Amino acid sequence: MLKNFTALIPVAITSVASFSALGSDNETVWKNYQNPTSLISEKEIGGHEELVCALSNDLAEIKSVLASEKSKYRHLDNSVLYGILASRKAIEKAGWTSNDVFGINIGSSRGATSLFEKHHKEFIETGKTSTQSSPSTTLGNISSWIAQDLKSKGPEISHSITCSTALHAILNGIVWINSGMTDKFLAGGSEAPLTPFTLAQMKAMKIYASTRSEYPCRSFDLQKTENTMVLGEGAAVLCLEKEAPKNALGYITGFGYATETITHGSSISEEAESMQKAMKMALQNTHTHEIDAIVMHAPGTIKGDLSEFRAIEKIFGKHLPLLTSNKWKIGHTFGASGALSIELALLMLQNQEFIKIPFVSTEKANKPLQKILINAVGFGGNAVSILIEK
Repeated sequence: MLKNFTALIPVAITSVASFSALGSDNETVWKNYQNPTSLISEKEIGGHEELVCALSNDLAEIKSVLASEKSKYRHLDNSVLYGILASRKAIEKAGWTSNDVFGINIGSSRGATSLFEKHHKEFIETGKTSTQSSPSTTLGNISSWIAQDLKSKGPEISHSITCSTALHAILNGIVWINSGMTDKFLAGGSEAPLTPFTLAQMKAMKIYASTRSEYPCRSFDLQKTENTMVLGEGAAVLCLEKEAPKNALGYITGFGYATETITHGSSISEEAESMQKAMKMALQNTHTHEIDAIVMHAPGTIKGDLSEFRAIEKIFGKHLPLLTSNKWKIGHTFGASGALSIELALLMLQNQEFIKIPFVSTEKANKPLQKILINAVGFGGNAVSILIEK
């Protein structure tokens, strides 16, 4: 653990942009968060009606327009297209241009899973595959195409660290900025996992929601008796800068990361040891009493939600901050989920309003918000915590 590394921050967040079922602009996203209705619904995927959180028809049309904008964009996976749309909006809001030198790290848990399934099906049926099957299905395709679209001059990185991918991308941005190798960094995640094979994988693990109800994903409902994870899609990215510009939305003032020994590829310990370590590291220079809220990972599974809550209790004792998550509303967007959680945290700081989970009792939800912790953890026992403040 790099014990003294937090002395090198804060890093300013000068914009955040997303493209998901919540919308594609801050005003729409915030209005959707203020509405206690879940955006999860049924959609036909692979010939079956599935519980998912998909883009609205209007946003799907925006994506289609982008795909037809250039001939080479027609062969890109949705994960790349979502990332391009969010990234364009982010740098526009931050005031960056093609003259700015900035790094890019947009990660994804699954990458081009839709295209991969399509090309693999063709191969099984014909024994051949299209010339477009590679590199369009490589994970590095996301950041490289975003760099091409933005005509950026800095480093471009893609990676997959499962569900904590976006927060790991932000860690990379912090390191690049503090190393002095760049003053600006675009970081986040993009995911388009609403495919037959991906859904089949989640169902095989017996963690997917099966109950059609007002809230199919019971994220952070510690009384639930069945797993309720639901998949969503989208992208979210942040513009990070070294200086403290007047247009900063907030500042990253702490971060932590950890990996724990696991007994199963998708398991986490009963008290989420990796999350405890990540939160402790993020709070090295901050007293626990100063944390006003936590945006939890809380995927909607029995063990996942409970283990994270136990980890928070271990760190904060009886003085728990306000606890929330957005997966009850938009499902789990895998590699993009951490960045979407940061977007929620920034919007709560800006509007001084806590977005609670409708079916979870919350006390003192109207208190001032100054410091918010964001958690993410992925298959493999890897966890990240990011502390942001006004």
